Amino acid sequence: MVLCYCKKVNFVFLKNETVNASANGWIKKLLKTLDSLTLSTTVLELYSGLRYSGYIYGSNTCIVNDYIEKSDFTPEEICKINHVITLYICHKETHASENFVDNVITFYTKINAYKSSFLSDILGQKKDDSLLEKIIHKRIQIDNNLIDKSFNYFITNALLFIDILTFKTFLSTGSISEEDIQQKEAVIETIVLNTLNSKIEKTKYDTSLISFFEQSLRYQNQDKLNYTDAISLLNTDLDTHYIIDLACMSTWSDKMVDHNERYFLLQLGQDLNLSEQHIEVSIEAIDTFFKEHEKDIVLLGSKNIVKTFYDNSSKMVSKLISRNSKRLLKELQQSKELMYLITQSTVRDLTQEEQKQVQEQLLDIFKSIPSLAIFILPGGALLLPLVIKFIPKLLPSGFDDNRIED
Repeated sequence: MVLCYCKKVNFVFLKNETVNASANGWIKKLLKTLDSLTLSTTVLELYSGLRYSGYIYGSNTCIVNDYIEKSDFTPEEICKINHVITLYICHKETHASENFVDNVITFYTKINAYKSSFLSDILGQKKDDSLLEKIIHKRIQIDNNLIDKSFNYFITNALLFIDILTFKTFLSTGSISEEDIQQKEAVIETIVLNTLNSKIEKTKYDTSLISFFEQSLRYQNQDKLNYTDAISLLNTDLDTHYIIDLACMSTWSDKMVDHNERYFLLQLGQDLNLSEQHIEVSIEAIDTFFKEHEKDIVLLGSKNIVKTFYDNSSKMVSKLISRNSKRLLKELQQSKELMYLITQSTVRDLTQEEQKQVQEQLLDIFKSIPSLAIFILPGGALLLPLVIKFIPKLLPSGFDDNRIED
């Protein structure tokens, strides 16, 4: 099945109804609207629309298939609506007679134990539309995930479709495990990193993108999957369509696909039993989407996605550490193990286990300093390497004998 990239895919239009996804009651109104449309599509049939809307790419620019009347939505509102629509259609495929809200809340309650505790402050409330609105807001929260929203679109929210894939697993088996989620992310990590590494010549920002991607995942897998094992775990059409689009998106960071990257993508398609035409459509889709929306998505106008993120984040982290230097220094001095590891990081590369210890202990410290709360939000771990870079500047001079003052 080849999913074409077309300029507009319309199944039905809404009759003068709109949804305000920033006001209470929006999910109830959205579900009433969707119920009135008596949709009989599947998520796989919806996929082209999800790609065109930008949902698959993490850069939502319009409501999928115009199910909701066009309005002055923010990117966050569009993302929330598209996410609920996709969950709804996924649910309707096999569990149309059951309560959608109850099942989605149960799903997120179960997987919360395996993610960062983004729902910890709202779980335990009554299962209703209002609770689901809070869950979806917490899950997406584009405005707060990272200081640079556009980079967040490019990586972190591009992984939202994992929720759909794991929700399908939950609906078909009645359960969901940490292993299921880890496996999905491990496969994506392996394929995307192989794609990124296929570039003929890498700049320092290409290397940074690889590092940022690794840290944006919810799980830091100690045992990496090899390419062959990753391919063997992609069992459904949705899995293969999604992974090839993520791979194509990964090549787009420098707005071109070089010979090695194209060869890798074609080989990946062959390994996934996808036609060469399907791969070409995916390459064209990502190119067309980002060129069409270059003016709408600010970051796409910059020369290099990672460079912009790195430069902006460096300034932000430097300012935060400077403003909180006294409190942060006091907290660091009370953590001898963390001080030791940070000292070691100035002279050698830390092991994965040591990096994890540094991350966990830094996040514990940041919880006690309100203005550093951005680091404990979903996606905030992307900024931790920058934190390590700036921390030595606030420590006593004896901390690093070889340091040269700027």
